[in-house]
Amino acid sequence: MGVVTAVSRNEEYTFTKPARESITLLAGLGVEGDVHQGVTVKHRSRMAQDPTQPNLRQVHLMHAELFDELRDKGHAVEPGQIGENITTRGIDLLGLPTGTLLHLGSEAVVEVTGLRNPCLQIDGFSKGLLKEVVGKGPDGELVRRAGIMSIVLAGGVVRPGDEIRVELPAHPHRPLEKV
Repeated sequence: MGVVTAVSRNEEYTFTKPARESITLLAGLGVEGDVHQGVTVKHRSRMAQDPTQPNLRQVHLMHAELFDELRDKGHAVEPGQIGENITTRGIDLLGLPTGTLLHLGSEAVVEVTGLRNPCLQIDGFSKGLLKEVVGKGPDGELVRRAGIMSIVLAGGVVRPGDEIRVELPAHPHRPLEKV
C-alpha cells in the first residue's frame, strides 16, 4: 500500500499546479476545478490534433521517490511543480499494468491509462530535467519516468495522508504505454 503525499490542481494552463489541502475527483471528468478536467482531451497539443479524443489524462500521478532522485541530481522539484495532481509514496507507479485501479482514500477510484509523455516545457522548469525523466533503457527502448495518467471511475475527496490501495487487473497484464 502507498500513501498520498500531496494533491495539486490549477484552473489555468500553466506548467505547475499549486498544492492544495484537498482535491475532489469527479467520475468521468477528473479533478474538479482543474484545467484538464473533462470527458474529452484538455491538453493543448492533443486538442489541436483532435478535440474529440477521450480524455485518458484526467488525473496525473507522480511518485515522490522520483523527486528524491532528481534532488540528488541537482533538480529541486516539489509536488505539483511539474504538473501532477497527486503525488504518491510507496507504490511503483511506473511498474503498474494498464487498467490497474487505485483506491485513493475512502471513496475515490482511478483507472491507470498509461504513461505521461513529458514535453520540452519541463526543461524550462529546470534545465536538463527532460533527460532525467525520459531516457533510453538497456535495450535502447524509450523509458518515460514522469508519472502515470488515469481516469476517474469513482469520485471523492483526496487529501495528503490518504491511503492508496492497488487493485491489479486480470491477467494477462498489459504494460503501460504513453497516452
